[in-house]
Amino acid sequence: MGEVIEIGDLAIDVTRKDVKNVHLSVHPPDGRVTLVAPTSTRIDVARAYAITRIGWIRQQQEQFRSQAREAPRAFVGRETHYLWGRHHLLRVTALDAKPEVRLDHRTIHLQVRPGTTRDGRAKVIHSWHLKLLHSAVPAIIEKWECHIGVKVRRYFLQRMTTKWGSCNSKAGTIRLNTELVKKPRDLLEYVIVHEMVHILEPAHSPRFFALLSEYYPSWREARRELNELPVPQLTEK
Repeated sequence: MGEVIEIGDLAIDVTRKDVKNVHLSVHPPDGRVTLVAPTSTRIDVARAYAITRIGWIRQQQEQFRSQAREAPRAFVGRETHYLWGRHHLLRVTALDAKPEVRLDHRTIHLQVRPGTTRDGRAKVIHSWHLKLLHSAVPAIIEKWECHIGVKVRRYFLQRMTTKWGSCNSKAGTIRLNTELVKKPRDLLEYVIVHEMVHILEPAHSPRFFALLSEYYPSWREARRELNELPVPQLTEK
């Protein structure tokens, strides 16, 4: 079981890695707090550092709590769905044929077999989302491999509730939240660039942010916009 720092009602999960500095993170959408520390750092030193950042932690958590939430979707006709940052109207057709999804201007046409459950309709939409992301992500990675000078050996798409992406710097792989299909395309690009820079610098160190500023100068605005957009309810699957 991992180490946990408890400060009042706050529980901070501690991970030890081969890094130079202690790094504290507050993760959307629920405000979970983690601390990455060098392997040699004493737990009391890490705790003292966390105490100095309590005000910042509370500020971040409050920001996530006040962030707009998407209402759980029922995947029925006339319902509104996000796609690449824009609202679209869902139109559902029951037909005894292979399920499919088609986009027509601002309408998403969902065709399912009669009697398909809510979860069944959601699965069809999710599969469509994966196809859209798979059609968008490789070109963005290829573009930035040239700029950053790194090679992404593989990328993965996954539903995540606490982060928009992650990187395994040693393996040269990145993982992206499937919810990004609902956000503007430039924010998908920002998350990809963010994770690719982690291949050069695994930690959120001063060097990491210097590199990110060099390659993607508007990252602060992109991060702010991403964190201000509606996020899904934790109960939504």
